[in-house]
Amino acid sequence: MDKERIIRDYRYYLTLERRMSPNTVASYVSDMDAFLEQWKDRRLEGISREDILSYLSEVAEKGLSKRSQARLMSALRSFFKWTVMEGDRKTNPCDGIETPKLGRYLPAVLSVDEVNTILESVDPHARNGLRDRALLETLYGCGLRVSEAASLKISDLFFEEGFVRIIGKGNKQRIVPMGEVAAEAIRSYLDNRDPAAAPEFEDFLFLNRFGKPLSRIAIFNLVKQQALAAGIRKEISPHTFRHSFATHLIENGADLRTVQEMLGHESILTTEIYTHIEKSVWQNDILSHHPRKKG
Repeated sequence: MDKERIIRDYRYYLTLERRMSPNTVASYVSDMDAFLEQWKDRRLEGISREDILSYLSEVAEKGLSKRSQARLMSALRSFFKWTVMEGDRKTNPCDGIETPKLGRYLPAVLSVDEVNTILESVDPHARNGLRDRALLETLYGCGLRVSEAASLKISDLFFEEGFVRIIGKGNKQRIVPMGEVAAEAIRSYLDNRDPAAAPEFEDFLFLNRFGKPLSRIAIFNLVKQQALAAGIRKEISPHTFRHSFATHLIENGADLRTVQEMLGHESILTTEIYTHIEKSVWQNDILSHHPRKKG
């Protein structure tokens, strides 16, 4: 099996024909690269349904979460469907294999006090203090995805009008209100921002110490380190700020459709998860004080 060629062609298929997002392409390709490594000495058409079931059982035993197992199953279905289309196989060995059942996913949420603690823990006099504060204020105050924050341009900021233009998933554009606190933090950062390393980086808002755009990984690390510095022990990521922002909006009475538009959710069902978070907090508060609780 020429694994490298197969993976390369599969990547082209996902990118050019399926038009999947770069993150999804990377995930699917990574899953299939690991899977095919097990069978690199066999012919592609020789991989059976039993082989796939064995592999799924193996990764489950290693502790892969059900959500990751479901993504892996989607990658496998997509890959073998493509091999059938290409004429490399006659059948899809994934047919009849069920995807792991997922419960409703409730993301981690910070309280308003916890958000404030993290934001206030940033030292404005540190080397990148003003940038880090502006980034965190933008992640939370505008409810951005990490990829949206990493690619945010200065030309997309409209301070006088009070909004930010975001290019989200599928290159869809949306307008997001920019609060005074976030705007002030961004202005302070821009007044002291280091120069870009090259003209093509000049318009990117958040730059690293080399004058290049901050990467998604750098933002992930920044958020985790700042949370630890603030004494927050929850497992959080940049998306936690987005989740928390949406939850706090709904708790304060914001309309669900308005929150949907601001977050860039295609389906209202995605936004509704934040009403479940609010209810779960309420439920836990009631049960913790229930006169008939155990213990």
